[in-house]
Amino acid sequence: MRAKIKNIKDLLIDPRFINYTIIVTIFLVMFSLIQFELVNRYIYNLLVMVLIMIVMSTSLNIATGFLGELVLGHAGFMGIGAYTAAIIGIALRPYIEVDLLLFVVSAIAAMILAGTAGLLVGTPALRLRGDYLGIMTLGFGEIVRNLITNLDTVTNGAQGLAGIPRIMTFPIAFWTTVLIVTTIFLFMNSRHGRAILSIREDEIASESVGINITRYKLLAFVLASMFAGVGGAMFAFKEGFLAPVSFNFLKSVEIFVIVVLGGMGSLSGSIVSSIVLVFLPEYLRDFKEYRYLLYSAILVITMLYRPKGLMGTKEFDFTQLKNKITTFTKRLKARFSKGSDR
Repeated sequence: MRAKIKNIKDLLIDPRFINYTIIVTIFLVMFSLIQFELVNRYIYNLLVMVLIMIVMSTSLNIATGFLGELVLGHAGFMGIGAYTAAIIGIALRPYIEVDLLLFVVSAIAAMILAGTAGLLVGTPALRLRGDYLGIMTLGFGEIVRNLITNLDTVTNGAQGLAGIPRIMTFPIAFWTTVLIVTTIFLFMNSRHGRAILSIREDEIASESVGINITRYKLLAFVLASMFAGVGGAMFAFKEGFLAPVSFNFLKSVEIFVIVVLGGMGSLSGSIVSSIVLVFLPEYLRDFKEYRYLLYSAILVITMLYRPKGLMGTKEFDFTQLKNKITTFTKRLKARFSKGSDR
């Protein structure tokens, strides 16, 4: 257990305080660059897209990384959340002028509907394992895409849904992402999260000590789908236009690749790989026809030399980094002092 904070000195060296301070500092730096127009519109849109992909990848990490189940239809939950938020946003825009309030109301509705879909799909699907579960979730994603395409009166079908309020700003996206990632982190470090991790390691042993396998599997699946719904809401309010093709199988694969590349079971890895895999394809545009070849080659090389992903199952901690730097500095000084004595 963490020691209680008794004075200001204890607060300043508390790992949680250091982590939150650095997060706030990152936000202030990025927000200042945007306000002073040192970041152009193109980079601004990429930054918001990075935050959306962080939400999508960390939410999928609950089911795929921490629970250890193969889920290939995550874009389906994203699509449900996106269209739910978009339709509610269009309907409520004349009555709610505050962008943040409109987003919160729409995102909550997206969470509820995506979570309900996750409950309905997860109940029968989680009886399956491995490739069979992956195929079923893949089928679910394609069903959602086809439903969106054919519900002309609600979603405007293949022509796409236009007129969505473009209210997704960097501050809203940033703090939504921080809230979701923090919630997932706290949940996975609770007794419920540890129960899910134990199921990934050994289902039989977990069941033998009294863990309800079915309940915790379903809980992880529903949480993943709920947060995917929020990611879909963020995407809808960023783009201002939705088309069914945006939530096809390739989108699910893209999110899955981010999770695998970052490390299955590492939120930090999902964050790092989201940044890499959003910016990398854009900066490879100069290579034109070789762009996707280089992109694929980088992924293959990474998997060859880092099969567990960039972070494995580890989490990045600013306090641990500080301690490592301090230790390294002390060793370096000790070596130089021995050399000078000689």
